Amino acid sequence: MRLEIAEAVNMEKQPQNKRRGLAPREVPPAVGLLLIMALMNTLLYLCLDHFFIAPRQSIVDPRHCPYGHFRIGQMKNCSPWLSCEELRTEVRQLKRVGEGAVKRVFLSEWKEHKVALSRLTSLEMKDDFLHGLQMLKSLQGAHVVTLLGYCEDDNTILTEYHPLGSLSNLEETLNLSKYQNVNTWQHRLQLAMDYVSIINYLHHSPMGTRVMCDSNDLPKTLSQYLLTSNFSILANDLDALPLVNHSSGTLVKCGHRELHGDFVAPEQLWPYGEDMPFRDNLMPSYDEKIDIWKIPDISSFLLGHIEGSDMVRFHLFDIHKACKSQTPSERPTAQDVLETYQKVLDTLRDAVMSQAREML
Repeated sequence: MRLEIAEAVNMEKQPQNKRRGLAPREVPPAVGLLLIMALMNTLLYLCLDHFFIAPRQSIVDPRHCPYGHFRIGQMKNCSPWLSCEELRTEVRQLKRVGEGAVKRVFLSEWKEHKVALSRLTSLEMKDDFLHGLQMLKSLQGAHVVTLLGYCEDDNTILTEYHPLGSLSNLEETLNLSKYQNVNTWQHRLQLAMDYVSIINYLHHSPMGTRVMCDSNDLPKTLSQYLLTSNFSILANDLDALPLVNHSSGTLVKCGHRELHGDFVAPEQLWPYGEDMPFRDNLMPSYDEKIDIWKIPDISSFLLGHIEGSDMVRFHLFDIHKACKSQTPSERPTAQDVLETYQKVLDTLRDAVMSQAREML
């Protein structure tokens, strides 16, 4: 009897032992660590494009509306430009945030949107004010600040407000801790491409070839542009955009005073020496190539002095040297410069990604 019970117990244990033998074996810690590292490397490899080079912003304006309309912020629908009556009754002026020779700019509010209200400073500057308004109306698009309304009777213009202010605030902005992630040579080169894109647009605008005349020194030039919250550049001050027409021989002169320094193009300097006093009627006119001369100086400011910026300057040396040709006709076009910038960005991006992959 005892023997039968023992045999029964042994028979019951055998399947359990067999099942126990089929249980999975534990993975050694070292193997698990290797698997995790392999997974992390795979994810890093897939993210290289985004990690090293932020996606280039689309050249299509997401705020696109029919002519005479606008859309800002979270607006779902396009609204017609605001009329004199709407500007007077719906816009609340808050504080002055800027002033130039032509207009004063006030941070204002319209239907819970922060906006910029510009007022003419002096009736003597009204022609420049109206010229700037006409350019704003005619050049609306991805490269120009959004016009929201205007009133010629009150000498006011309403545009979209950009809290980071003018491009002259770039270094101060990028030094803030919350913007350290965009303080890279990649983002700075893209800013330079934005700037050249605006010049290229002005040289091929719907209003013909326009020259950015308010650019006789670096600070003045930077003040003509806005830095947006997504770190792109917009043309803002269009009060001095004279027309060049090579077919009719129409050239320009930026102002009526003598210019000095090496920031302006050589053809903008008085050509008759110190012995002959400056006379505006004897000063030769010039074309859009004065904008090309200034590109290397603006780009150098935008690139700053951070890790990698000198590497970018080295790759841009030849095109920038061409921009500084003493002969205007030998300088490249803005489109030529833009294409070179894009090639340099692509080349350096591929090199950085290649090095990163080799480290995996």
